[in-house]
Amino acid sequence: MKMNKVSLIVGSILILLLIGVSVLLVSEKQTNRELTQEFELEKEDLENQYTTFAKQYDELKLTVSNDSLSVLLEQEQRKTQRLLEELRTVKSTNASEIRRLRNELASLRKVMIGYINQIDSLNRLTAQQREIIADVTEKYNTASATISNLSQEKKALNQKVTLAAQLDATAIEVTPLNKRSKKTKRIKNIVKLKIDFTISKNITAETGERTLYVRIMKPDNDVLSKNASDVFPYENRELRYSIRKYIEYNGEEQPVTVYWDVEEYLYAGTYRVDIFAEGNLIGTGDFTLE
Repeated sequence: MKMNKVSLIVGSILILLLIGVSVLLVSEKQTNRELTQEFELEKEDLENQYTTFAKQYDELKLTVSNDSLSVLLEQEQRKTQRLLEELRTVKSTNASEIRRLRNELASLRKVMIGYINQIDSLNRLTAQQREIIADVTEKYNTASATISNLSQEKKALNQKVTLAAQLDATAIEVTPLNKRSKKTKRIKNIVKLKIDFTISKNITAETGERTLYVRIMKPDNDVLSKNASDVFPYENRELRYSIRKYIEYNGEEQPVTVYWDVEEYLYAGTYRVDIFAEGNLIGTGDFTLE
């Protein structure tokens, strides 16, 4: 009876010990599971931070134009990507490696802050430079505009002076003459065309010898000319002339008469007379033959 009681007590103790060991095992397993999940979360958080750092270097590189600084940023970015690859191959339970990579991340953060401060300083300097350049550019453009306006005013003034000094042929009159030097209306009797005009008074014009060119144009715009080589320059080209006349101009009103010997066939219609001097058209008129 006594032995049965002892056996019962021993059995009870063993059962209690088994239950206690089982509870400890379950608790330890649960603790290990929780630690593993915590390590995995820590590793995942670390990976996210490394990934963010790598992207931030891409953004930083877009804000700099300094080649040397761009090279340094590229090097730090490659280092960040290398450590990220290392982290991805490390087991989440490898606490020492996780700790090392977290310390590396802290160092990377300090380096990045230094670069951000350097870039910010360079950007402020660049902004100041841009303001200076913009100010200088504005002043240059203002000065250029002033010079351009003065140049245009000078050009316009020169043109006015040139126009003011230009000769002017007025009162152009053409008289057809017969062989007795009498005025005639019959085309078949015309042997000469007498062209009278007046060079107006101009005190601003230069005095001295002047060359006048008279062009007589038929109704079909063909120019009456004795020789194909009778040409003069006008607006970057050469025009044929009918009559060339030299005069001595003294600034006063001066009558001029020239003659054209008719050796070609003339027909009815309106003819035009243009008078040129020194590359300028100074007078024009017309007459009609019937």
